[in-house]
Amino acid sequence: MPHILVLDANQRSALAVTRSLGRCTTAAFTVTTADALPMALAGQSRYSGTYLQYPDPAEAPLAFLAWVSQQCDQVHYDLVMPTTEVTSQLLLQHQSQLPRVRLAFSDFKTVMQLADKVALVSLAESLGVPVPGTRVVQSAEEVDPGQLDYPVVLKPGLSRIFLGDRWISTQVRILKSEADWHQALSESPYLHHHPFMLQDFIPGHGAGVFCLFKGGQSVRFFAHERLREKPPEGGVSVLSRSVPVDDQLRGYAEQLLSAVQWHGVAMVEFRVTPEGKPYLMEVNTRFWGSLQLAVDSGVDFPSLLACAELGLPLPSYADYQKNQRLRWLLGDLDSLYITMKRPGSGLGKLKRLLAFLAYHPGQRHEVNRWSDLKPAWFELKQYIAALRGKA
Repeated sequence: MPHILVLDANQRSALAVTRSLGRCTTAAFTVTTADALPMALAGQSRYSGTYLQYPDPAEAPLAFLAWVSQQCDQVHYDLVMPTTEVTSQLLLQHQSQLPRVRLAFSDFKTVMQLADKVALVSLAESLGVPVPGTRVVQSAEEVDPGQLDYPVVLKPGLSRIFLGDRWISTQVRILKSEADWHQALSESPYLHHHPFMLQDFIPGHGAGVFCLFKGGQSVRFFAHERLREKPPEGGVSVLSRSVPVDDQLRGYAEQLLSAVQWHGVAMVEFRVTPEGKPYLMEVNTRFWGSLQLAVDSGVDFPSLLACAELGLPLPSYADYQKNQRLRWLLGDLDSLYITMKRPGSGLGKLKRLLAFLAYHPGQRHEVNRWSDLKPAWFELKQYIAALRGKA
């Protein structure tokens, strides 16, 4: 009975992983979940046999690595499945010191070819994959803000920067004026010390291809459309639906991942202009937030990944269901609240409220599941506590 340790258990993606492995029909997985919190979302699932707490990998990375090493010395885990950049990159970077930790990833160097956006642009250009016009900057002092062609996208090379003893988070910004540039500098001192890019702004909509590769060979693809996001103008998906994989986007994704002999899951993100031309934005080398939609639609990425990595029979599948919808209820509520408190027409707000209240047959909730209710109750308590903290 394969034993799997799922990290970052307070992520919705980790909950989807836990439920997927717990319900897998081709292998009887035992699942242990863990996070830096005393209790976490996936730890409340009926499919989590044990929950463990570890040191915060963002604030105490060395203590986290020591915990993982000790835990894997004490308990045999057939596979460790991190679901965030911080934990996955930490474990990969120190893999030589963790001989009992098995990960379903490419090695650290390969991961960084895709996760480092500067390196990714270089790779994409060499393969003929279209990217926005890009200027690589080593330090903010190289930039004359008066000479920039606004709007321009300021994109750090890394989403999270590891300083050896801690991580710092970065932010992608759309700069519309010189004042925005100076504000970005004042709020983001890392721009003085770490590389970033200045990219042409691409109007249009976002599109992604979700992939599973094994040893450089594609195994499965999936795509979805974001219907609502938080914040509403673009951010985390709160309502989405499964759609067919666009052949052109799939081709570009396959070019990139095959070129680096990718192993594991990845989300390749594009920006598509109103005329239909796609431009590569980034590659996420881990499970994504709306993972549950793929599982509900018939592409069970977590079980496929675990079975492929451990040499177990792969779950059977046909072509996945299109137009399956997934809603993150509390995230959608936040998105509605943001819309309602902003200036705007009453008619537009009424339409948004009616859309929130509308019933769609077959739509499923990401966290709220009758067969596994405790995570929804736990999330609601976290949500209420956060609201009280803001009051």
